[in-house]
Amino acid sequence: MTLQEKNEELKNYLSQLGSVAVAFSSGVDSTFLLKTAHDVLGDRVIAVTARSCSFPERELNEAVEFCKAEGIRHFIVDSEELDIDGFSSNPKNRCYLCKHELFEKIAVIAAEHGISEIVEGSNEDDNGDYRPGLQAVAELNVRSPLRHVKLAKEEIRELSKELGLLTWDKQSFACLSSRFVYGETITREKLSMVDRAEQLLLDMGLKQVRVRIHGTIARIEVLPSQLMQLVEGTKRQEIVDAFHGLGFSYVALDLDGYRTGSMNLTLPEAGE
Repeated sequence: MTLQEKNEELKNYLSQLGSVAVAFSSGVDSTFLLKTAHDVLGDRVIAVTARSCSFPERELNEAVEFCKAEGIRHFIVDSEELDIDGFSSNPKNRCYLCKHELFEKIAVIAAEHGISEIVEGSNEDDNGDYRPGLQAVAELNVRSPLRHVKLAKEEIRELSKELGLLTWDKQSFACLSSRFVYGETITREKLSMVDRAEQLLLDMGLKQVRVRIHGTIARIEVLPSQLMQLVEGTKRQEIVDAFHGLGFSYVALDLDGYRTGSMNLTLPEAGE
């Protein structure tokens, strides 16, 4: 199936759903999904964004600005993961706990506004990694239109560019809790450390970054093509000084570079 055929199938699928509440994070996938759904369904679409300490303010602001510009009804729901029983201990199913609560809250908003379906933006590539949040998607009958039509990340970027969406080349993002090794306690303080550290690197012009936290060690992941930018001129010392100021005792550069799901390597089955 060609890319344009997939896109048409996506539009047909959304049309058949009738009305949708989009779980909207302002990322590449959910922005494309929301834009397409709104183009197809118009006022029968709402966007719902979660506000929490693991969701950077810059992402929330972008979500608000996008919906305002597109004329999409937008709802912000407080979904504080650290208040979920067991979440802060960072268990293997952390993402399941978070997504389950979020989709339940979206369901309430959808029902209040006569919306029949909830949709989320996972794509075809998400089928190949450990994604416990997809269990919550299945249990609560949340739809995954991009996965349904087998759209992969790069295809979504291409279609986003055709639509003129600024997110077409935006860095991939996951909630800040994904920066913690499984079993390490997640706290508001450490989430803030990670958020501020990543923002520093983004402000330096790095395109795709992760600051993984291991106790008081910061492990920086960037695109392999940008590794050298971190040690050019005075940048290395600037980064070290800033990270120490945030509370990190050690600052490490991961020579493997950025890759999705790198924390899943710590799971027991990863070595089997």
